[in-house]
Amino acid sequence: MGLTAKIRTRDGWAVSHAVVTVTDMTGTQVLRAEADAEGAVRDATELAPGAYTVIVTAVGYAPAACSAIVTASGRAEVGTVTLARQGGTELPPPGPWTIDPVHSSVAAVAQHLGISSVHGRFTEFGGTIEIAPDDVTKSRVEAVIKAASIDTGNGMRDGHLKSADFLDVEQHPEIGYRSTGLTQSGSDRWTVHGELSMHGVVRPVDLDLAYLGTGADPWGGTRAAFRATAELRREDFAMNYNQVLQAGIAAIGTTLKVELDIQAVQGDALPQA
Repeated sequence: MGLTAKIRTRDGWAVSHAVVTVTDMTGTQVLRAEADAEGAVRDATELAPGAYTVIVTAVGYAPAACSAIVTASGRAEVGTVTLARQGGTELPPPGPWTIDPVHSSVAAVAQHLGISSVHGRFTEFGGTIEIAPDDVTKSRVEAVIKAASIDTGNGMRDGHLKSADFLDVEQHPEIGYRSTGLTQSGSDRWTVHGELSMHGVVRPVDLDLAYLGTGADPWGGTRAAFRATAELRREDFAMNYNQVLQAGIAAIGTTLKVELDIQAVQGDALPQA
């Protein structure tokens, strides 16, 4: 007897902090229950037969309402109630997520000779994402990249990039990013505000972020996917080296486009291999 319901997000995740309120046809509250850790509501309160309104609320989500008919048994089976994030915004379920470097990439593209591009990537990095439960804009991102892991497919060029002319990896072995805020720019698009530390300089850098969704992985975990881009100016990080050709064309462009493809595993650590 009583009320049973399942509270889920649009992509099927449990909303563990949801509250279900039931009112009768006069608008009087007759039952209030909270969802458990699995988003399930099971309340044994016997209800009189008749029609009721069920209202589901949760911090960070738009309220949802539906009707329920209580039979002579005194039981109301509401089924699954889907909650949309407030404002239609979508992000993974709240809590910690750990970036998986094996299935992620940190790449950069620089213009070369004014006519083509040089593509590079960093092969050693890691980081964490914390999705805030109540106010998603308070979510946080932190990441660290090993500067010496730069790889452009050319050993001589990589050596130059690691030198004092550019990354100076001996003096500044790590590149760090720490978010300072999050602004919605679409239902699944965000601007991450943060600070990038590189070559001994700290500068504000915004990431244009797209949330690509979540899903189960073959190892029993849950993954979220993101894609982010940013544009950096080398001179902002005291990397002023350049070679100007006779035609007045810079050998290496002054701007750098950063492209991030990130997979994060739910939890505060990566699963053991």
